[in-house]
Amino acid sequence: MTAFHEVRFPIDISMNSRGGPERLTDIVVTGAGREQRNTRWLHSRRRYDAGYGVKSPAAIALVLAFFEERRGRLYGFRWRDRADYKSCAPGLTPSATDQALGQGDGATRGFQLGKTYGAAFAPYRRDIFKPVADSVRVALNGAEKVIGVDFTVDPSTGIVRFTIAPAAGAVITAGFLFDTPARFDTDSLEIDYAGLDIGQIPKIPLLEIRPS
Repeated sequence: MTAFHEVRFPIDISMNSRGGPERLTDIVVTGAGREQRNTRWLHSRRRYDAGYGVKSPAAIALVLAFFEERRGRLYGFRWRDRADYKSCAPGLTPSATDQALGQGDGATRGFQLGKTYGAAFAPYRRDIFKPVADSVRVALNGAEKVIGVDFTVDPSTGIVRFTIAPAAGAVITAGFLFDTPARFDTDSLEIDYAGLDIGQIPKIPLLEIRPS
């Protein structure tokens, strides 16, 4: 991922934001009233607005410094999505068997972290590129492995790499916390000072980014 800073947007502000995933679907209605639907995007893309979390001069100063250091839209950064930052269900702690990463073939050592949404009809797998390094837990056939001994994880790519390639047919699973790679979707901030001790930035649009 080019032009990316491995730093997280101020988490106290992101926890009071709003946003979520979007998709791009073409819908054509035939003369008979039937619909033909087609998706342009293989993956969803998330949009956020962090302005809801900025309610004080201190928060404004924090966001202003973060924005200037990122040079507006130029550099990406880590974003904590309050609605979706775990491999497990909300309220639970990630376990080594939360998400399937694949199966061993006796030769491959590197596996991409991912999270699957849905089950019965059309499950969607989202690649996870920005895990929280010390949160990653990995298992082979349900037996948890030791990080730094049996495997390593690259927190900048989400690649789990085993010391010894998993045997053919071995089921690889993982659990983790993660951030969403994002960037500002604006090159300007409109700061509103309503009073000496009251201030806000009404709109701080952010956009999820993917590796090049």
